[in-house]
Amino acid sequence: MSCSSSLVDFADPLVLDASVLINLHACKYGERILSAIPNDVVVPEIVAGELEHETSRRNGEHRFLHGLVTGGIVTLATMTDAEYEIFHELTSTSPSLDDGEAATIAIATARHFLPVVDERRGRSRASALMKARTPGWSLDLFCHPAVIAVLGDQPAVEALYLALRHGRMRIPSESGDGVIALIGVERSLDCTCLPGYRERFVNVHYSATAIGSADIANVQTNE
Repeated sequence: MSCSSSLVDFADPLVLDASVLINLHACKYGERILSAIPNDVVVPEIVAGELEHETSRRNGEHRFLHGLVTGGIVTLATMTDAEYEIFHELTSTSPSLDDGEAATIAIATARHFLPVVDERRGRSRASALMKARTPGWSLDLFCHPAVIAVLGDQPAVEALYLALRHGRMRIPSESGDGVIALIGVERSLDCTCLPGYRERFVNVHYSATAIGSADIANVQTNE
């Protein structure tokens, strides 16, 4: 599996937003992925609270996080007074963030941890606060060499596909071509969250079963 991760040689703890946990749950390999990551992993209590609603309880996301906590794979974090001040700024000034994103970034900023956030606004606000650091992506977890070594190439690709298909995982636009090459064009057609999906695939008059990874360039050229 050829996919780079910005977390290589990065030892500081990671702080995960709710969307990252949703991606990890959707991929079916989430516990193994986080167990393989060498960094400590933190989840804000506010993020944990976002997974307590009925839908998350019904689809297993709440149970997934509970298992991670009881297994010692992740640690829940309560915000300090100083972190609440950052949180308040992030939730009350434009562009405002939701509570989970804001808590993730507040804790990461104050403790010099790295937030893992996929949404554009959250990443922008985090980058502005951290200045010298760029937030991680969910994709960085899936592509981490330690994860691939534990899962193996094919299960790692399957995990990536399931996160895209069922978790609607957002990835950086520059990673689109590489991810499509990994999971194949046929399965990419199922992943409407892929960057530039409409330009790549909508109104392409080819049978999905007739298109392989080697045909990506033809798909894009003949849209």
